[in-house]
Amino acid sequence: MSHYAKVVNGIVTKVIVAQPEFFDNFVDDSAGEWIQTSYNTRGGVHYQPDSDTPSDDQSKALRKNYAGIGYSYDAERDAFIPPKPYDSWVLNEESCFWEPPIPYPENSHNYDWNEAEQQWVLLQDAE
Repeated sequence: MSHYAKVVNGIVTKVIVAQPEFFDNFVDDSAGEWIQTSYNTRGGVHYQPDSDTPSDDQSKALRKNYAGIGYSYDAERDAFIPPKPYDSWVLNEESCFWEPPIPYPENSHNYDWNEAEQQWVLLQDAE
Protein backbone atom coordinates (compact mmCIF):
# COMPACT_ATOMS: atom_id res chain seq x y z
CA MET A 1 0.00 0.00 0.00
CA SER A 2 1.12 3.53 -0.68
CA HIS A 3 0.08 6.82 0.88
CA TYR A 4 -0.75 9.96 -1.07
CA ALA A 5 -1.40 13.52 0.03
CA LYS A 6 -3.72 15.93 -1.79
CA VAL A 7 -1.99 19.32 -1.86
CA VAL A 8 -3.97 22.46 -2.66
CA ASN A 9 -2.11 25.78 -2.75
CA GLY A 10 0.80 24.19 -0.86
CA ILE A 11 -1.35 22.76 1.98
CA VAL A 12 -2.23 19.11 2.56
CA THR A 13 -6.02 18.73 2.55
CA LYS A 14 -6.37 14.94 2.44
CA VAL A 15 -4.24 11.80 2.85
CA ILE A 16 -5.26 8.43 1.39
CA VAL A 17 -3.93 4.87 1.27
CA ALA A 18 -4.12 3.06 -2.07
CA GLN A 19 -2.46 0.34 -4.07
CA PRO A 20 -0.42 2.16 -6.74
CA GLU A 21 -2.17 0.24 -9.52
CA PHE A 22 -5.58 1.38 -8.20
CA PHE A 23 -4.54 4.93 -7.31
CA ASP A 24 -6.64 6.47 -10.09
CA ASN A 25 -9.78 4.92 -8.57
CA PHE A 26 -9.32 6.97 -5.38
CA VAL A 27 -8.33 10.41 -6.62
CA ASP A 28 -10.68 13.22 -7.48
CA ASP A 29 -10.23 15.71 -10.26
CA SER A 30 -10.64 18.83 -8.13
CA ALA A 31 -7.88 21.43 -8.01
CA GLY A 32 -4.65 20.36 -6.41
CA GLU A 33 -1.95 17.76 -6.81
CA TRP A 34 -1.56 14.23 -5.40
CA ILE A 35 1.92 13.60 -3.98
CA GLN A 36 3.18 10.32 -2.57
CA THR A 37 4.20 10.32 1.10
CA SER A 38 5.87 7.69 3.28
CA TYR A 39 4.13 6.58 6.47
CA ASN A 40 7.47 5.45 7.94
CA THR A 41 9.47 8.61 7.21
CA ARG A 42 10.14 11.12 10.00
CA GLY A 43 12.70 13.88 9.94
CA GLY A 44 14.19 12.66 6.68
CA VAL A 45 14.81 9.15 8.05
CA HIS A 46 12.93 6.03 7.02
CA TYR A 47 12.10 3.70 9.93
CA GLN A 48 11.16 0.05 10.07
CA PRO A 49 7.36 -0.25 10.40
CA ASP A 50 5.98 0.49 13.88
CA SER A 51 9.41 1.17 15.38
CA ASP A 52 12.06 3.76 16.10
CA THR A 53 14.68 1.67 14.31
CA PRO A 54 16.02 3.24 11.12
CA SER A 55 15.63 1.08 8.02
CA ASP A 56 18.70 -0.34 6.35
CA ASP A 57 17.40 1.06 3.05
CA GLN A 58 17.25 4.84 3.42
CA SER A 59 16.28 5.23 -0.24
CA LYS A 60 12.73 4.65 1.07
CA ALA A 61 12.84 7.99 2.97
CA LEU A 62 10.37 10.18 1.12
CA ARG A 63 9.77 13.94 1.41
CA LYS A 64 11.23 14.35 4.92
CA ASN A 65 7.98 13.60 6.83
CA TYR A 66 4.75 11.70 6.49
CA ALA A 67 2.13 14.20 5.33
CA GLY A 68 -0.69 15.23 7.62
CA ILE A 69 -3.72 17.39 7.01
CA GLY A 70 -2.65 21.01 7.50
CA TYR A 71 1.00 20.30 6.71
CA SER A 72 2.59 22.35 3.96
CA TYR A 73 4.35 20.90 0.97
CA ASP A 74 7.51 22.75 -0.03
CA ALA A 75 8.28 21.82 -3.63
CA GLU A 76 11.75 23.38 -3.50
CA ARG A 77 12.72 21.16 -0.54
CA ASP A 78 10.46 18.33 -1.77
CA ALA A 79 9.28 18.06 1.84
CA PHE A 80 6.14 17.89 3.93
CA ILE A 81 6.43 20.33 6.85
CA PRO A 82 4.15 20.34 9.90
CA PRO A 83 2.45 23.60 10.91
CA LYS A 84 4.72 25.98 12.81
CA PRO A 85 3.75 25.65 16.49
CA TYR A 86 5.17 29.01 17.69
CA ASP A 87 6.53 32.13 16.01
CA SER A 88 9.93 31.75 17.70
CA TRP A 89 10.56 28.20 16.47
CA VAL A 90 12.94 27.69 13.55
CA LEU A 91 12.77 25.12 10.75
CA ASN A 92 15.51 22.49 10.85
CA GLU A 93 16.52 22.20 7.18
CA GLU A 94 17.65 18.58 7.57
CA SER A 95 14.55 17.18 9.28
CA CYS A 96 11.97 19.79 8.22
CA PHE A 97 10.70 19.81 11.82
CA TRP A 98 10.26 23.00 13.82
CA GLU A 99 12.69 23.44 16.72
CA PRO A 100 12.41 25.69 19.76
CA PRO A 101 15.03 28.37 20.42
CA ILE A 102 15.86 26.54 23.69
CA PRO A 103 16.15 22.73 23.66
CA TYR A 104 13.61 20.68 25.59
CA PRO A 105 14.95 19.88 29.09
CA GLU A 106 16.53 16.45 29.36
CA ASN A 107 14.92 14.94 32.45
CA SER A 108 11.85 12.90 33.31
CA HIS A 109 9.50 15.86 33.83
CA ASN A 110 6.94 17.21 31.37
CA TYR A 111 7.17 20.74 30.04
CA ASP A 112 5.16 23.08 27.85
CA TRP A 113 6.56 25.92 25.76
CA ASN A 114 5.72 29.45 26.93
CA GLU A 115 6.00 31.64 23.85
CA ALA A 116 5.63 34.94 25.72
CA GLU A 117 8.54 34.16 28.05
CA GLN A 118 10.49 32.09 25.52
CA GLN A 119 11.04 29.23 27.95
CA TRP A 120 9.94 25.75 28.92
CA VAL A 121 7.48 25.67 31.83
CA LEU A 122 7.30 22.64 34.11
CA LEU A 123 3.89 20.98 34.10
CA GLN A 124 2.42 19.45 37.24
CA ASP A 125 3.33 15.79 37.38
CA ALA A 126 0.38 13.44 37.78
CA GLU A 127 0.40 11.67 41.12
